[in-house]
Amino acid sequence: MRNTLVLALAVAASLSAQVSSERILNAADTPGDWLTYNGTYGSTHHSKLDRITAQNVGELELKWVYQAQSLEKFESTPLVVDGVLYTVEMPNNVVALDAVTGRRFWKYEHVIESFKNACCGSVNRGLAILDETLYMGTIDGKLLALDAKSGALRFSKQLVDPTGGYSLTTAPLVVKDKIVLGTAGGEYGIRGWIGAFDPEDGTELWRFNTIPGPGEPGHETWENDAWKTGGGSIWLTGSYDADLDLMYWGVGNPAPDWNADVRPGDNLYTDSVVALDPDDGKLKWHFQFTPHDRWDWDAVQIPVLVDRPWKGEMRKLMLWGNRNGFFYVLDRTDGVFLSGTPFAKVTWTDGLDENGRPNYLPEAFPSRAGVRVWPGVQGATNWYAPAYSPETDLFYLAAWEFATIYHMGDATYVRGNRYAGSLPRAAWPEVMRDDDPGYGTLRALDPDTGKTVWEFKMTAISDSGLLSTAGGVLFSGSLEGHFLAFDPKDGDLLWRKNLGGRCVNSPITYLAGEEQLVTIACGNSLYAFGLRE
Repeated sequence: MRNTLVLALAVAASLSAQVSSERILNAADTPGDWLTYNGTYGSTHHSKLDRITAQNVGELELKWVYQAQSLEKFESTPLVVDGVLYTVEMPNNVVALDAVTGRRFWKYEHVIESFKNACCGSVNRGLAILDETLYMGTIDGKLLALDAKSGALRFSKQLVDPTGGYSLTTAPLVVKDKIVLGTAGGEYGIRGWIGAFDPEDGTELWRFNTIPGPGEPGHETWENDAWKTGGGSIWLTGSYDADLDLMYWGVGNPAPDWNADVRPGDNLYTDSVVALDPDDGKLKWHFQFTPHDRWDWDAVQIPVLVDRPWKGEMRKLMLWGNRNGFFYVLDRTDGVFLSGTPFAKVTWTDGLDENGRPNYLPEAFPSRAGVRVWPGVQGATNWYAPAYSPETDLFYLAAWEFATIYHMGDATYVRGNRYAGSLPRAAWPEVMRDDDPGYGTLRALDPDTGKTVWEFKMTAISDSGLLSTAGGVLFSGSLEGHFLAFDPKDGDLLWRKNLGGRCVNSPITYLAGEEQLVTIACGNSLYAFGLRE
């Protein structure tokens, strides 16, 4: 490993980054920074900043651009702390930039020592910060701690064996005095987990196995020895409710994909949200969206935490647009299912029962001949961040209206290799027909009913996250490289700018001095926009 400083040590030493867990807890009240992956613990992707409005958003102009040296897709969501922006060049090079000008203060280059396979691409989704230390999981299975002022390495801790298909791609979550993250690799027959680590030296403090072993609750939902290679990866950051003192994490698909016959049972805790005690990792409740998943519909979407009335009573709610095509509302105190409504075309079930369990349609199961099912293998939505605005009381997400030809084949486990029962044909020729071409869209959902209030059909699709602001603007990106601004009330397009590369990460907003900036990564560059002076 080597650390390259590009400014004098005196300049680097002047950087300030004091971020206590209390400061992260109150992040919603200091919207000039972006202190954690989802902006706040509630993960609404809504900012109280209001200097960019629906009336002046047309005056946005480019303030600076930072071009990464990596050719991998730019999936990292930045942090902004006291005028310094921290982000990750794929897969694991960390940079500190002047949030006002985009000038680079320092860069840390991580040399990958041992690595075999990762899905999907050598990517990283970002960092966590606590006090004056940045934390990152690496594609080769290490937890790194970096000095936020200089980029110097404080410690490196090997958490997983990358030769076995394990990797660390998610941005860690700081809760109290712990660094929490989990392991990716569900497509390679790993056994997933979520763990908490000491911020001083990376010592493991507790671990929750997302695939329970003998003697652990949920193990009875696996037969044979399928749990040993059961998947259940973690590749998106969870949320936290300090009042309930509960963390919520979405868990990935079971392995192998597309041949569920070799793993009878519901396969807990795959395709579930788990509520954990952050002090000891104990499971308080879970909800499984797609038991015994046959289609690869990970439940790694971001848990959005909202306090609002539900049928006349104030409730602590969790809003969830799931990859399987349903929009769910849960009570996050105990995981009770409140509602589930399709927000996209669904042909694998004819509905959910009173507990939220789907009634499967056998004709939609993957077969050796192949069967066409909605949603497709990428899901009706995926990992890109949704948003909730308390001002409109609407939930926003990117949706895909595509089908996939799902095939079932034999699954053979070889350590470190892809573990799958055949491969689906998401193949667009079968899907993009004249009578049913498929499309991507942004949708605004009413949390009370799950119904679409408005939609904006994209030219192609969107795999960019969303950001809503108190200024009455909803930001997102598109596959063809547009940075977009909408009216969150009705979906009217207010502004767009073509940035020349696929926009994959989530927009964020922050204050640069007195100026509100909004950033998005498209292609291999990070762009910052502000109002014309």
